[in-house]
Amino acid sequence: MTLDDTRSLAAAIRAEVGKAIVGQEQTIEHLLIALIARGHVLLEGPPGTAKTFLAQCFAAASGLEFGRIQFTPDLLPGDILGSNLFNFQTSQFTLTRGPIFRELLLADEINRTPPKTQAALLEAMQERRVTLDGETHALSDNFMVVATQNPIENQGVYPLPEAQLDRFAFKLLVPYPSAEEEARIVERFGERSGPPRAEDFAIVQVANAASIAAAQAAVSTVTIARDVVEYTVNLVRATRESADIASGASPRAAVLLANCARARAALHGRDYVIPDDVKALATSALRHRLLLSPAAEIEGKQIEDLVAGLIEQTQAPR
Repeated sequence: MTLDDTRSLAAAIRAEVGKAIVGQEQTIEHLLIALIARGHVLLEGPPGTAKTFLAQCFAAASGLEFGRIQFTPDLLPGDILGSNLFNFQTSQFTLTRGPIFRELLLADEINRTPPKTQAALLEAMQERRVTLDGETHALSDNFMVVATQNPIENQGVYPLPEAQLDRFAFKLLVPYPSAEEEARIVERFGERSGPPRAEDFAIVQVANAASIAAAQAAVSTVTIARDVVEYTVNLVRATRESADIASGASPRAAVLLANCARARAALHGRDYVIPDDVKALATSALRHRLLLSPAAEIEGKQIEDLVAGLIEQTQAPR
């Protein structure tokens, strides 16, 4: 598959998702970038902004086997991973696979479960495998976690551990739609008696495991020059040197940001990365990895503003 084929594939997925989803173009593009760059995405937005429905439609168009976990306070790691159950007929233990053995896993309201259960995703998100009773089981090469959380509620929720957050390529803020978009949503869904489903909109599967793997291989050929690599590293390192940031981004963040910049370059018709690719993705790639210092919190500073300042202050190559 060529880079032009990759761009066409992404456009086809975007068009199919657009049959059901109104607006959210930037969110859909970030999902495509994460898919091609083999990353995971955290969606944060108020209830009713179609976060779950978007993940369902994206999986349907991409041909990814969809699985959903509704995270609750009583959820256990075994409810995610599965377990080995003894079969009395064969006198052997048999693996009962949990919902994590899917290609696109929707971790719905991930912050409603304690960190102990959230930790069940760590190995899967980093290494695309899980270990049960000392035995390792591989996940799909296209395994992708799309997690959602509600920024409004502060009761009955648990902050995501830093190790968990660092495994997400992007944290995307899903806002309320504009007035025009909301009117289109009401026209499209207002007459339906039940909740919307991806199959109701005749979403066509335009990709499969083979085409996605081919797109990932094509994107790996995108060139990222040494000076753009250094710019990416300098930007990430600047988060560790800011007095307003108590904890900066990790080297993993720099690697993911560079890989995602490659994917964005491909989707925009280029076989090389430019600094604007890094700048366009930096806020989404860094906002969930940074912790404000106590002084910055008291002053009411926002992570997004600090990242924007660091982008402006970090010299980009010409």
